[in-house]
Amino acid sequence: MKISRLMARVAATTILSLLGAVVMAQSFPAKPVKLIVPYAPGGSADIAARLITEDWGRALGQSIFIENKAGASGNIGIDAVAKAPADGYTIGLQTVSLAINPALFAKMPYDTLKDLAPIGMVASSQHVLVVNNSVPAKNVKELVALAKSQPGKLNYGSAGSGSTFHMSAELFKSVADVFIVHVPYRGGGPALVDTIGGQVNLSFPVLSAAQQHVQAGKLRALGVTGPRRSALMPNVPTIAEAGFPAYNFETWFMVVAPAGTPKDVISKLNTALNKALETPALRDRMNKEAFEPTPSTPGQARTRLAAEMPIWAKLVKERDIKID
Repeated sequence: MKISRLMARVAATTILSLLGAVVMAQSFPAKPVKLIVPYAPGGSADIAARLITEDWGRALGQSIFIENKAGASGNIGIDAVAKAPADGYTIGLQTVSLAINPALFAKMPYDTLKDLAPIGMVASSQHVLVVNNSVPAKNVKELVALAKSQPGKLNYGSAGSGSTFHMSAELFKSVADVFIVHVPYRGGGPALVDTIGGQVNLSFPVLSAAQQHVQAGKLRALGVTGPRRSALMPNVPTIAEAGFPAYNFETWFMVVAPAGTPKDVISKLNTALNKALETPALRDRMNKEAFEPTPSTPGQARTRLAAEMPIWAKLVKERDIKID
């Protein structure tokens, strides 16, 4: 008899939980949604978030506001998402570092695949290989030849260990089989300034940040990192085109929620996001900032994340990449 009563209580609790989830999903969103950006204002993730929130909120029927929560290559902000209530009101936007960080950090504050639920892809963007004007190389093959003739003499600046600047460069070193010294900075801006000034020979900044300096003749662009040429630099070949077909690096941006967020809530967020990303005016604004909108389903976003994690784990191990 006691067992029957216990089973009845368990069944009742389960039914109430399911009903609660259904009611929550049906009423969502009843208040503004917080989008955590795990980097300081002004970076590429912050720019991407600020580009999409107004149109996304309009499509969702509720405002979306941004909270910048920087630190540990994005881990602090995304950990706050993972530990937030699974109700859809606290979500986060992270870069490809979501796939890279588990390989870089010996101890992660969350389990990427278990503690987070992808909502969808937002966009992708490219970096560009630029050199100081004093570097004699006029194309990627000449740069590789120069690096091989003087191993360890050339150096490159990055936005810090584990940053996309760093990882795009290390991937290049692996594909081209060259030794170029890494000089980490506290942000992409200082690294770019010192590339212009000649304190470092080259760097892999985001394309939108480098564009004005290349146009002004302060830097020489040798190759963009993605699979296609950029409309912002149509005369600059991809690094793959320039003789290294195995090379391909894109920074992507993905929105995630805490694991356990009701599927209907995830679906509403995803549908509204994709609707916003199809808006011609938003696409135009994003393209001008060198972002390529990449709408997806939650499943497609999870598949991409899961597929890329072992790729970056392999590179981190091969190159013995450490967080300083």
